[in-house]
Amino acid sequence: MTRDELNAICGALSGAEVSDPWGGGHDAWKVGGKMFACIGTHTPGIAVKTDSVETAEMLIDAGVGRKAPYFHRSWILLPWETGPDEARHRIEASYRIVRSKLPKKVQAALG
Repeated sequence: MTRDELNAICGALSGAEVSDPWGGGHDAWKVGGKMFACIGTHTPGIAVKTDSVETAEMLIDAGVGRKAPYFHRSWILLPWETGPDEARHRIEASYRIVRSKLPKKVQAALG
């Protein structure tokens, strides 16, 4: 997938906002101020959160993703070669994980 295609998936999620917090051309996607996906300037893919370190390890072992550099072990890096259905599924799962941990009032405001 391309950067534009991945950004389109992220941008379609309710309340999703993109920023470049470190400068240099990163696409850090956030919901309620909390990051759920990130495309770096040099990393070949998109980093997404999983529900646990164990899930991330399982997905890495299964070849779905790789260890996401600079992120907690519960994050994985989906390479550019990831199919569109898998990428959408993992991005939306990451979004739901992050959104579910937001205060109820913030969640309600997101629609």
